[in-house]
Amino acid sequence: MRIRGAVLERIGAAQPYADSAPITVSELDLADPGPGEILVRIEAAGICHSDLSVVDGNRVRPVPMLLGHEAAGKVVAAGPDAGLSIGQRVVMTFLPRCGECAGCASDGRTPCIPGSAANNAGELLAGGRRLHRDGTEVQHHLGVSGFATYAVVDRRSVVPVDDDVPPDIAAVLGCAVLTGGGALLNSAKPAATDRVMVVGLGGVGMAAVLVAVSLGVREVIAVDTVPEKLDLARDLGATGAYTPADLAEQEIRAEVVVEAAGSARAFESAVAATAPGGTTVTVGLPSPDARASISPLGLVAQGRSIVGSYLGSAVPSRDIPEYVRMWREGRLPVEKLISARIGLDEINRAMDELAAGHALRQVIVF
Repeated sequence: MRIRGAVLERIGAAQPYADSAPITVSELDLADPGPGEILVRIEAAGICHSDLSVVDGNRVRPVPMLLGHEAAGKVVAAGPDAGLSIGQRVVMTFLPRCGECAGCASDGRTPCIPGSAANNAGELLAGGRRLHRDGTEVQHHLGVSGFATYAVVDRRSVVPVDDDVPPDIAAVLGCAVLTGGGALLNSAKPAATDRVMVVGLGGVGMAAVLVAVSLGVREVIAVDTVPEKLDLARDLGATGAYTPADLAEQEIRAEVVVEAAGSARAFESAVAATAPGGTTVTVGLPSPDARASISPLGLVAQGRSIVGSYLGSAVPSRDIPEYVRMWREGRLPVEKLISARIGLDEINRAMDELAAGHALRQVIVF
């Protein structure tokens, strides 16, 4: 079938992207779903730093690539053994889990090995690509390619949700909430008496703030360089909001610190702000060349730990229903993470907004 989608043509284009236009919205051919795959009509797709990191070259992927990894939509067709009903709303997640490898046996702690290999190759989990343009293959982005009117995805890349979950909220659950919330629920597991600090208030970091508030911990401390984001964190329930300079000057510490900025400097700040006996959970994705400097003695002498958490160490089929339950109960106002609803043709300008730190979660609405 013919679809319309946002294709990254080249990596590392000059900013502003609204002028250099590295992403083109064009027509593509989408193959029918194969065994264990589904065709989804995309309803909403969130724009994440993991998309921007491909555009700016921090995370090099093969191009041309149809971007988008945080999305939700309705099943309109299914291949054999897909196991989903037509009309079912699904949340897409950017790391399929085969259910059989050592990574899948780790209960979310480590990524699926075949899923990671497929993502790196620009393929779906079953192998190969379902996208073509003018007879040439187009790469899939993290098994989803959600910046399009339709997508063919592996059944193991989606989690079904009920229709009472709006598509824009469902989309944000698939990356921002899974990653930010999972850093707490799966990796840190803070006690009610703990202070929780979040360094970096993008969509993932702000989701971590929301989840920390919902857990009722002793204090929720938000850290960012953008004053407007600090104000929003306070509105969402953070008990304190500081710049990194404030943090160092006032020697503010917390038992659990989540680093969600994706930079070596933010990681160093997060480790330095971790209290004795505490845990630093890092979920940000910096450039592969980035390096940080920390004191090993500070870890040993103060009994501190550093934990890496990819996709919030999540098992999406287990965790997304839990976040839906928290949202239904009014404890997780995910809608407050959405800073703008835009059209697909605004994609290059949206990347500029994200790069400038102005956006929290822009959602493309189809």
